Amino acid sequence: MAMMPAFATDDAASIHATATVDVDRLARGVDRIISDGIDVLATTGSFGEFHTLLDDEYATLARATVQAVRHRVPLFIGCTALNTREAFRKAQVAREAGADGLLVGVPFYFPSTVENAVRFYRDLAVEFSDLAVMIYHNPTLHHVTLPVRAMTELAELPNIVAMKDAHRETRDFVALLRATQGRIRTFVAAWQFHGYHSLGAAGFWSYDCWMGPDPLLRLRDAVLAGRLDEGADVTLDLYPPREQLPSLSWRETLAKVAIAHAGYVEPGPLRPPFVIIPPEVDQAARDRSARWLAACERYSGAVPTSS
Repeated sequence: MAMMPAFATDDAASIHATATVDVDRLARGVDRIISDGIDVLATTGSFGEFHTLLDDEYATLARATVQAVRHRVPLFIGCTALNTREAFRKAQVAREAGADGLLVGVPFYFPSTVENAVRFYRDLAVEFSDLAVMIYHNPTLHHVTLPVRAMTELAELPNIVAMKDAHRETRDFVALLRATQGRIRTFVAAWQFHGYHSLGAAGFWSYDCWMGPDPLLRLRDAVLAGRLDEGADVTLDLYPPREQLPSLSWRETLAKVAIAHAGYVEPGPLRPPFVIIPPEVDQAARDRSARWLAACERYSGAVPTSS
């Protein structure tokens, strides 16, 4: 599942800019990545900058993405917000635009209780029963962990069909899939897929794919075909063990900078307030894109045009 950047106009870093979604860049990028093999698309998560878009920009992005996808792959429009009513308003925009489903995180300014988080998803699923719902489970940023018992309740709702997650150890993951009886298909992080697919993971999510999807397509195909040694090799090649966790200040935002350097698509600049990029962060982004372009060459023989 490709987590889409909120393709930005050249002036998007200005505090006075008011129409910063570049629909042409978006259309070209979406068309290219679908043509190259990505099979699920999701917008406006943390990396997708739901938190820096104005209301009309959000609507523009939702409509433009639906038009660009043209029902070639499932499309989940993100509608995470600070409160239930705002999330519902975004969900209505996604519905009117023609999205297949919604990607939704818990309102997070104050940490939610598990009970309120379950109520939020239940209300959403009932109100938008004509749309598929993918739970966006990110305890680090949303300040609540949905335990297995909560997911068991939510699995009773027929249109809650999937979850984006990267925050469960293996025993919790196995318990989750057993408790929900496969009714909620879980997408793990790309670096988890080799280990978690045999436990029941349906797929994986990535934003690195916007630097060129071929390495991840190789990972997907190897694991799905049972070529587990190859899948392990690709995983460790793309995601070697980390010595420390990335800074939350530049985790998702650095990815967009790296994508811009790679040149496979044109994501445009970051939006305020993320406009001062330290030299060491920019260099890290350049290094990341260079490593990814080298991986594209290894796994496909064709390197995306670098900027």
